[in-house]
Amino acid sequence: MAQRYARACAWLQTRPWARLALTIAIGVAGGLAASAIRMPLAWMLGPFLFCSLGALTGLPLMAIPHGREVGQVVIGLSVGLRFTATVILATLALLPVMIASTLGVMIVTTIAAFFLAPLARVDRTTAFFATAAAGMADMAHIAERRGGNPSAVAVVHAIRVSLVVLSVPLLVFAFGEHGNVIPVQHTTRGDLPSVALVLVLGYIASRLFGLTRFPNPWLIGGVLFGGLLGVADMLVVSIPRPLMLVSQLAIGISLGARFERELILKLPRVALAAAVVAVMMIAAAAAGAYTLSVLTPLSFSVAFLSVAPAAVTEMALTAQAMNVDAEIVTAFHVMRITMVEISILVVYALFRKISPNIE
Repeated sequence: MAQRYARACAWLQTRPWARLALTIAIGVAGGLAASAIRMPLAWMLGPFLFCSLGALTGLPLMAIPHGREVGQVVIGLSVGLRFTATVILATLALLPVMIASTLGVMIVTTIAAFFLAPLARVDRTTAFFATAAAGMADMAHIAERRGGNPSAVAVVHAIRVSLVVLSVPLLVFAFGEHGNVIPVQHTTRGDLPSVALVLVLGYIASRLFGLTRFPNPWLIGGVLFGGLLGVADMLVVSIPRPLMLVSQLAIGISLGARFERELILKLPRVALAAAVVAVMMIAAAAAGAYTLSVLTPLSFSVAFLSVAPAAVTEMALTAQAMNVDAEIVTAFHVMRITMVEISILVVYALFRKISPNIE
């Protein structure tokens, strides 16, 4: 049986179309199964879980080409189109809270590095960039340039993001409060030509925004372009629900299919330590969210989604599903991404000064 399975996997490796078809079939099955049990965000979490399990068993799954990017543009537009001048003013009023919460996230991730280093038996450079709340590819690249282990960094980030995506939406749905935010405060258009035009222009805008090398340009570019249309009250469309579900499916498949079984098996101690540290970071985010909900007008749901240590796209989706302020959640994450990217090397230098003996 094992030999047949290995031969089937080898056959799939040489046929990209078959890998893609199998991946989509597994993702759809996951979405249907999750919908059947009424799981929140069924068409993202279901495909993610099923594809993760498939990848971990050795199936050579394949993410939909450009699926995650296009899905992020759709989600970004759906968030941005909800912006109005009133929403922007309310968001700007929270700027000090955003900065303070981002500093809190940076402190937590730096503390997490002290735990990860001995648990995973990795050097301090690897530990620092593995726990930083920034993009996996960027952190792995910077770590390698400074003598760290990029494979270990990638494993830790993949597991942290996966646990955040899986647990935070479920926790928010279980313990948070559903909102009553009106999605859009202006007249929307739902005709197919208008929707298609906005999607094409949003994709172009996101691709151009990617030239800035800002992390997560597909989502943020979509948010900015959608926000421009929303504030100007020009060509504001309603994204069809089927398109939103397809976008969730593409994102869930992409998250699950990227698991590299061989890499995790090669670094089992790192993977286990990553799971432990990720749980600690999620718990710290929950505590921080509770504090924010007490000290500010933010609800626990919005606060938790805003300070979750990863996954802006998925947190914005959860906010939309709960009918709370996805715009504020996105703004918090954009602030986090910006501050971390700008300060990461300065914080790393400080980290090395206060952690001389953890290697």
